[in-house]
Amino acid sequence: MIEFKDVGLVYPNGTEGLKNINVTINDGEFVVIVGLSGAGKSTFIRSINRLVTPTTGSLQVDEEDIIGYHSGELRKLRTKVGMIFQNYNLVKRSNVLKNVIAGRLGHTGTFRSVLNLYKKEDVGLAYESLKRVNIEEKVHNRADELSGGQQQRVSIARVLTQQPKYILADEPVASLDPPTSHQVMTYLKKINKEDNITTIVNLHFIDMAMEYADRIIGMRAGEVVFDGPVSEVSEQTFEEIYGRSIRQDDLRGGAEES
Repeated sequence: MIEFKDVGLVYPNGTEGLKNINVTINDGEFVVIVGLSGAGKSTFIRSINRLVTPTTGSLQVDEEDIIGYHSGELRKLRTKVGMIFQNYNLVKRSNVLKNVIAGRLGHTGTFRSVLNLYKKEDVGLAYESLKRVNIEEKVHNRADELSGGQQQRVSIARVLTQQPKYILADEPVASLDPPTSHQVMTYLKKINKEDNITTIVNLHFIDMAMEYADRIIGMRAGEVVFDGPVSEVSEQTFEEIYGRSIRQDDLRGGAEES
């Protein structure tokens, strides 16, 4: 379980990234966060693995407040909280297998990973993760030889190899064309259901949010303005989240945000 209790975050320049957030995310949920650029979506998601640090309130992961975590505690947290980025975050000159097996870094340690001293079981796990996203045939290719969609599938395989309890995905399909975006979202949803991994995704495509989410959280100006199951979401809901009328083409293609 992830629980935000009166969480606020003020950046050093005085900008309020989060304001009085009270949200509980239960195990196994597939949650999509929507809102305009600057609404606080990325800040919300990145606070869960402490890439950013809340300044007030309590943020509990598995009943432990992570706001005061340092070094070893953060490493342990990030071992069980996997992260997928918009820009894939792969080592371009390394081959696919090396990128995927990097998911074991938190379990293996820096020394062994630098020397490529991974256990045979870890190599096998990395290959099985590639098979789950149907890209095992690229195992020996360099990451920079792959298309954007293929690179994102490699990043999903890396997270699978990490064997996390939670997956955070920060705009994972923003750089991809619609068919490839749906492919990536389908893999994330499949993993969520098969492995019961709690998954939290930021999206700027409204139709995708409706298609893949169990629950939608709407944010505006650092605050949660909607939180409920997809069955309760209407066009009016999105108008309230975005603070403007949502045209029909927006519903098909996504609101104007990053």
